[in-house]
Amino acid sequence: MTRRELMLVLGGMMTAAGTLRAQQKAMPVIGFLGTGSANALLLAAFRQGLSEAGYVEGQNLAIEYRWAEGHYDRLPALAAALVGRKVDVIATTGGSVSALAAKSATPTIPIVFAGVSDPVGDGLVASLARPGNNLTGFSLLNVELTPKRLELLSELVPQARVIAFLVNPNSPQTEGVIRDVQEAGRAKGVQLDILKAGTESEIDAAFATLVQLQAGALVVQADSFFGSRREQLVALTSRHAVPAVYSLREYTAAGALISYGPSLAAVLRQAGIYVGRILNGAKPADLPVQQPTRFELVVNLKTAQALGLTMPPSILARADEVIE
Repeated sequence: MTRRELMLVLGGMMTAAGTLRAQQKAMPVIGFLGTGSANALLLAAFRQGLSEAGYVEGQNLAIEYRWAEGHYDRLPALAAALVGRKVDVIATTGGSVSALAAKSATPTIPIVFAGVSDPVGDGLVASLARPGNNLTGFSLLNVELTPKRLELLSELVPQARVIAFLVNPNSPQTEGVIRDVQEAGRAKGVQLDILKAGTESEIDAAFATLVQLQAGALVVQADSFFGSRREQLVALTSRHAVPAVYSLREYTAAGALISYGPSLAAVLRQAGIYVGRILNGAKPADLPVQQPTRFELVVNLKTAQALGLTMPPSILARADEVIE
């Protein structure tokens, strides 16, 4: 082999190596920021949305996960870590706190939020139709449905004149939702007692107070912290034989009595699609914030039987799913 041929071979090898490095670097990385803990079913829905947009984790996409485990004060550092990782897109779940943390961490990296109640009021986007800047996503309208959950509970347990409302004092939505539910309680002629819990031990203490108050039923705030303590909450309502209403199907599937709210799995699937569209070149400012058009009423007849309750035909007729 001549010197010229050797140089051509070496040059070709260097070019191939450079191309390989470029291809490896080209694999996009998503940062996933959650206020709670990992949920296999919901993550599967998110990945399904990504696959519909042409992306499969581990094949042509990598995902960096960061979970706050219900500790909202950890979110800013977790968001900053994702920005430092130079991710291509950040997806957030668990309400406005995670989306705001991501927004504060970067003005340029695209952010897709899932589960924000009022993205305009929270200062995340300029409007639903024209989000502006680097954020877009999906609103759950979950907080706004809380008075409706109180109405359902009153219909199911009409004899309950004292109803407890369990809230997370660390959530930015808590003050407003308390006002809304208190107004709904007055309209129903029931006494509403507020119980606060922001830690696992405080949940136990709240249920001890609930027993002392002799509350006949319980409404649980739509909040990601409570979602991360789902098993604990369902076990306590069962142990104390308290009829309770929750925001998401996941609670009822775990043994809760009744839930009413949007499908979180459907929202995360749509979020996955949005992330894929952004990776394919779409801009967050051009993707309108979407809201759910359908809400699920799910009842658990086995739990109702254990509580000695008869599910009213009016509720059964409206139920989207009956767990037996």
